[in-house]
Amino acid sequence: MEQLFANLKLYCTVSEEDYRHIRTYFTERHLDKKEIVYEADRPNLHHYFVVSGCLQMYFITQRGQEQTLQFAIPDWWLTDYRAWHHGRSSEFSIQAVRESVVLEISRDRQAELLHRYPQLETYFRKIYETAYGTAQRRIKFMFDYSKEEIYFSFRDAHPEIANSVPQYLLAGYLGLTPEYLSKLRHQRNK
Repeated sequence: MEQLFANLKLYCTVSEEDYRHIRTYFTERHLDKKEIVYEADRPNLHHYFVVSGCLQMYFITQRGQEQTLQFAIPDWWLTDYRAWHHGRSSEFSIQAVRESVVLEISRDRQAELLHRYPQLETYFRKIYETAYGTAQRRIKFMFDYSKEEIYFSFRDAHPEIANSVPQYLLAGYLGLTPEYLSKLRHQRNK
């Protein structure tokens, strides 16, 4: 996929010839809406680059409710980084929110890839830094913003997610009820 090549070039230098070889480390997966990419309590040994569609990472709370932690849209990466790093079972599940195409790379293949193309260490470091910074910002919003500010800040920063994922998923991700989110959306549209 050319999308991955373009994304790599944002953070490191990769020739077309190198990319043709790099691409062989990935498996392309076509996912149906609501298809599970991987389930909690199983080892997470893959990293996913979203080509199209949208993925959701979630867990089931002690009350049996689904809690979304993260979304991934085209050009974003998604995995349970802690489970990935340690090669352990994940506490989270990932599923396709809608029909999606992802490029999947196993933990072992990524290690081989980084050994063969050390410049990709810089690429992945920058991807991880961005993901970590985004998580920190989300935590700040949860502590510092009103529920209304959380929604409108997210909507303004990520309209492609806010306008395309089901309302109940977005509400859960933002810590709102679906009813309250509906009220906010209606209120702002007046």
